Amino acid sequence: MKKLSVVLTIAGSDSSGGAGIQADLKTMSAFGVYGMSVITAVTAQNTCGVTGVQSVTGEMIRLQLEAVLKDIKPDAVKIGMLSTAEAVEAVADLLEEYQLSHIVLDPVMVSTSGRCLLEPEGERLMLERLFPMAELVTPNIPEIQAILAGTIQTEEAHLQSSEPVTENCITTVFDMEAAAKKLWQRYSCQVLLKGGHMQQAADDLLYVGEPVWFPAERIECSNTHGTGCTLSSAIASGLALGYSLEESVGRAKEYVRGAMSTGLELGHGNGPLDHGWNTSSAVFTQSSQSAR
Repeated sequence: MKKLSVVLTIAGSDSSGGAGIQADLKTMSAFGVYGMSVITAVTAQNTCGVTGVQSVTGEMIRLQLEAVLKDIKPDAVKIGMLSTAEAVEAVADLLEEYQLSHIVLDPVMVSTSGRCLLEPEGERLMLERLFPMAELVTPNIPEIQAILAGTIQTEEAHLQSSEPVTENCITTVFDMEAAAKKLWQRYSCQVLLKGGHMQQAADDLLYVGEPVWFPAERIECSNTHGTGCTLSSAIASGLALGYSLEESVGRAKEYVRGAMSTGLELGHGNGPLDHGWNTSSAVFTQSSQSAR
């Protein structure tokens, strides 16, 4: 009897297919794991931006989670967009109840086009409840700056902390290490700080009590829609398959870079990734379709 490793994605839907649940499931298929999904929001979006968001109720999120978890326990969980406080509460409650492990949290707070995707109370609850629960948190530089600068405030100790990280202050690898260490200390979670917003290289930093660097040259392309979703779901897939955290990050980065590099031409904005770039066969090929 065939068995597959199982990954659950908890995220929003992207109508253009490039990010969110759709990108997660494509990535999981590429890694050979069985993907399950809980939809937290329905978005109207394309490669140019987000034009509408309809949140799923906390009760419906709970029902989806219970339906999945009572039947199939995932080997890893990827959490993406949670647009409301009740969504965060529902997810945190069920993850605790079922004692799930290998949780990868992509703290989606603002879209690439600048649209706010999580209400302030939801931000506070995410930091208080989900960050300490996660095996890995994967913020980009603007997100970690907002968290550490106090744009998102959670506790008195935070408000009384020493010199805060301020806007636009993360400009060097030393700044990245300092910020990742502070997040690790504050929330007791391992951190993958993504360096895609740096001016030159695109080095990522994994902080696990000490820094582990993943150096990478910047890829000059416009296919960046859904990169964060894809990376976090690829890491979760690696963990589900039994790889270590460091191995999972390395394999995920290799996959994302490959998916960015094929020159896929879709849309008029930041194009999607080619999630199937590393698949060697298909039921139908372009040539066989043309021959019909």
